Amino acid sequence: MFNLKRTIAAAAVIATAASVALPAAAITGGQPDGDGHPNVGLIAFYAEDGSTNARFRCSATLVSPTVVLTAAHCTEGTEGKTFVTFKSSIAPTGPSSGLPRAADDAGTGTSTTGYLGSEPWAGADGAYYAYGTPYAHPQYSDFTDLRNWNDVGVVVLDAPVPADVATPAKVARPNFLAQFAPPRLSKTDFTLVGYGTEVRKPDAGPQKPTPQSFPLIRRVTTSNGQKLTDQVVQMNGNPANVLAGGGTCFGDSGGPSFLPDDGVQRVVTVTSYGLTANCRYIGGYQRVDIPVVQTWLATFGVTP
Repeated sequence: MFNLKRTIAAAAVIATAASVALPAAAITGGQPDGDGHPNVGLIAFYAEDGSTNARFRCSATLVSPTVVLTAAHCTEGTEGKTFVTFKSSIAPTGPSSGLPRAADDAGTGTSTTGYLGSEPWAGADGAYYAYGTPYAHPQYSDFTDLRNWNDVGVVVLDAPVPADVATPAKVARPNFLAQFAPPRLSKTDFTLVGYGTEVRKPDAGPQKPTPQSFPLIRRVTTSNGQKLTDQVVQMNGNPANVLAGGGTCFGDSGGPSFLPDDGVQRVVTVTSYGLTANCRYIGGYQRVDIPVVQTWLATFGVTP
């Protein structure tokens, strides 16, 4: 069963005119990505929330023409199809300006069936939008066992993404991260990308930094390693860290971290969790270079 508490701890609720966004932050530090990582997209999905289904969002990476890579907690227990877009700035004035709703949600942001899906289409802004079927790793521990974390999922798209929209990213080679044991890890900057809600000063009123629900912007930053385990990498997410740029938070879940390998930027982790509510401390990232993940990804045709 979909666990709303855990999902809010790592994904983000999409606000509508009839609801209020939960406090959520995004990539801390960093800057708008623009066209820097066109293969990193936003995914939106419905999941059970009490008596209705609420819309949530995560981040994801195109890793084959028909597969996007994300977190298991962004794919387990969802309803209907998952919506995907690679547009770098979405919904500038609210959900009605860039995110589709399920056909039966009557504009409330809720649905009893989730997205039913359709053929890919280009929106009025010319951006590419698509639907796909989500899958969570069968050994995902649902945040209960760090030794068998496996917080990785995929969305298999209904049709291939055209090459002029995005070129798939490469995933890490087997056990690539094993070479980054301390002290090298703390001197290594990972590039993080995602669509989490930005924390900044509002355009009007009290100028205290607060979560800004819209627009949804793909952002990028760097974060240096702090701890490496057989399943995850922990990174320092403090934007005041002089060694790197910041970290990730709600809505960035499922988004990639990249490291160079033989001249190619490869996806080495997906964003999984944070250790504090304000996302200014340690972030946890699921390794995708380990055998239990790579063997499963290969069943979808995704290989290094």
